[in-house]
Amino acid sequence: MRFTLFRFRLFLALAALVGSGLAAAQDYPSRPVTMIVPAGPGGATDIIARVMAEEFSKRLKQPFVVENRTGASGMIGTQAVARAAPDGYTLLLAYSTPIYYTRHMFAKVPYDVTRDLAVLSEVATTSLVLSVHKDVPARNMKEFMAWAQQGKGRLSYGSYGTGSAGHLMSAYLSQSRDLQMTHVPYKSEGPYVQDLSAGVVPWGIGTFGPMMAHVKSGRIRPLAVMATKRLPELPDVPTMAEAGFPDPEFHTIAWFTLSAPAGTPRPILDLLEKNAREIAQSTPLKARFQVFGMEGVGGSAEQFRRNFEATSPIIEKLIKVSGARTE
Repeated sequence: MRFTLFRFRLFLALAALVGSGLAAAQDYPSRPVTMIVPAGPGGATDIIARVMAEEFSKRLKQPFVVENRTGASGMIGTQAVARAAPDGYTLLLAYSTPIYYTRHMFAKVPYDVTRDLAVLSEVATTSLVLSVHKDVPARNMKEFMAWAQQGKGRLSYGSYGTGSAGHLMSAYLSQSRDLQMTHVPYKSEGPYVQDLSAGVVPWGIGTFGPMMAHVKSGRIRPLAVMATKRLPELPDVPTMAEAGFPDPEFHTIAWFTLSAPAGTPRPILDLLEKNAREIAQSTPLKARFQVFGMEGVGGSAEQFRRNFEATSPIIEKLIKVSGARTE
């Protein structure tokens, strides 16, 4: 009798939890939603977040407000979401570094992606571009390498943050080709691109969108695309393989994912995932992303989990050879 009563009470408790989750989903969102970007304004992540926030606001009839929280290779903003209330009102739109790279780079990371976050969708991807300031005497990778060898030990490169894909691939190029270059990290992509266009740093690897205007003005010159195919926006710029650098480490793309705190009610997660995927896969959004050299993907949460594990060996090797591991 007692066992039966216990089971009955357990059933009621579970039913209450399911009911509360459904009720929360039916009312969600009933107030503004904060979308945290662990990078500064003006970069690729910020661009994607603002486009997604605008579309979410239209669909769900509540403001989705972008908040930039920079620092610690994206870990500060990511940790804020991992520790936020799991109610769907704090989301994370992140680039690759705090999601994919930090667990290989740092001995201590203040969150566990698979435990503390519910990744909803791989919203978009983009290929990175190796670019130089207009005064660098190189118009292709052969000339770039000759310039780099001539300045061996005296040259530097910029990136949009320690542990970013741009940093790791630049460091990999420097280390694997014995160029002995110095890394100059920036807090986000906006300041990095500004200094690249001004010649404060002579070269670097970053996403195309933020540097597009400077490429058009001639202040920044793209030399190679870090992907298996050329960018439609840069049809005359070869891939690294075409330029004579077939290393698979130069084919690493940048991912942009949307997440919520783990423990967020399933109906809310389902609602957010459904809308995120539909937005990213829509023709108008794909066109908007393509202008900035990005591709709208709208991959599922399950697709993210598969990619998360599949890319680990490549990222691990990239970090090992680049010497970017921090204890």
